[in-house]
Amino acid sequence: MAGRRGPMRADVTPVVVRLKLSLLRNGLRQSGGRRAAYIASAVAVLLFSVLQLLGLIVLRGDEHAGSVVVPLVAVLAVGWAVMPLFFPGGDETLDPTRLVMLPLRPRPLVRALLVASLLGIGPVFTLCMLVGSVVSVAHGAMAYVFSVLGVVLALLVCVALARAVAVANIRLLTSRKGRDLAVLSGLVIAVGAQVVNFGAQRLGSGGLGQLDGPAEVLKWLPPASAIGAVDSASKGSYGVAVLQLALSAAALAGLLALWSHHLTRLMTSPDGSTLPSAAGAARERNSTGLTRLLPAGRTGTVMERSLRYVWRDPKTKAAWVTSLAIGLIVPVFNAVQGTGSIYFACFAAGMLGVQMYNQFGQDTSAFWMVAMTISSTRDAYVELRARALALLVITLPYATVVTVVTTALIDDWPKLPEVLGVSFALLGAMLATGAWSSARFPYSIPQEGYKNVAPGQAGLAAAAVVGGMVSAALLCAPVIALTIWANLSADGDAWSWVLLPVGAVYGTAITWAGLRLAAPRTARRLPEILMAVSKG
Repeated sequence: MAGRRGPMRADVTPVVVRLKLSLLRNGLRQSGGRRAAYIASAVAVLLFSVLQLLGLIVLRGDEHAGSVVVPLVAVLAVGWAVMPLFFPGGDETLDPTRLVMLPLRPRPLVRALLVASLLGIGPVFTLCMLVGSVVSVAHGAMAYVFSVLGVVLALLVCVALARAVAVANIRLLTSRKGRDLAVLSGLVIAVGAQVVNFGAQRLGSGGLGQLDGPAEVLKWLPPASAIGAVDSASKGSYGVAVLQLALSAAALAGLLALWSHHLTRLMTSPDGSTLPSAAGAARERNSTGLTRLLPAGRTGTVMERSLRYVWRDPKTKAAWVTSLAIGLIVPVFNAVQGTGSIYFACFAAGMLGVQMYNQFGQDTSAFWMVAMTISSTRDAYVELRARALALLVITLPYATVVTVVTTALIDDWPKLPEVLGVSFALLGAMLATGAWSSARFPYSIPQEGYKNVAPGQAGLAAAAVVGGMVSAALLCAPVIALTIWANLSADGDAWSWVLLPVGAVYGTAITWAGLRLAAPRTARRLPEILMAVSKG
């Protein structure tokens, strides 16, 4: 038996590598669309990698080159750490529980999975960034020696970090709550893009020297310390360079040990993550606080159902998280950068109002239960009104907070009443057109996959959303015209406060009118709506 175990351990690495390649190859064979998407993304990433590599090489010789590449590597490491949390389905080999039944020991399995992790678009992109980083700061023969070691160590630390995070959270990532965590990827991407944009503008105005302070700290943190070692070696500080490399090597060893520990525990302990505890079940049965605050009858029931969709349904939650994030990011970041207007705060009302569109699509085929309870125009009106009220529970206070925050950042408090008035009017118009559009242009939202529209209904969805947003803007024309008059007239400032009650009353009236117009159409088209939302 001892003679057989040695060769078996030696063969684990090539077997896992071939498994990774087979998973990739078989995944691309599933459909032409998936293959085209993978090839397109690979080409785009490679082109971006080459451009970044050339940009870093051009940076060679600049006095602040080290201050640029060290934070860059730190950002890469952060990306590797959070990627498994938000995209757990991106790599099938991230879930080691599929190998539980095989006679594998943790140490050779860690080594095999580490090698397999080096295959893919992500490692290629990271390698290009690391090579460009060391080329931009390496000067002298010893620096190039440190460059080879630094690139290898930094790449391995990034990969091991991603694997350790994935294994430590694999029970969460493979559960329903873990899949719901992926909806936050839109928020992370949106915030990250705005932070990068803001940072780029600050660097463009203040120069690369602003990175000197952060780089002095980050060059001692792995894996950025591996690239900092190359910069130190270029300056002749070989002792410092060795210490920085040692820090990255120690981090790699620690991550591998942590990975192995979690892997051992994962492969030897039962999976109870999907078994609800008695205390948790009791808490859910007793969580009636939301019900107590809602109106009685059908209105409260429909509102509670809609709010539970927002909290529990992954597609609905993703749409809400994205709208909440963008609705805050656009006005706030523009205000911080000094390039925004106080009227950008209306963007929050517009983004949140879109959630009223295709209200029945989130019900999918279960809409038949809703349809069975609608026997008259009055029932349809109460159903639509309750869904609108559920949205207002979130959108009204959120739009108000965003407007106040934007006003505070721009420091233009006299404009606050009129901006709030326009926001309320726009929100009312979005609710009105959304109710009508939900009855006239319903479409299905697939429960599986990443698409939010069923095949063949993309044009219908675009017409509903775009047409509704344009109609909402036109419906707000009276309030917008009054706002323009208040800003252009000599006496307009004295009356700008009137726009707050006018906008609130106008938004309420137009919402009521929209619901009244949509209710008869909804009651008449129940079979057509059910057929449209059941295609996914």
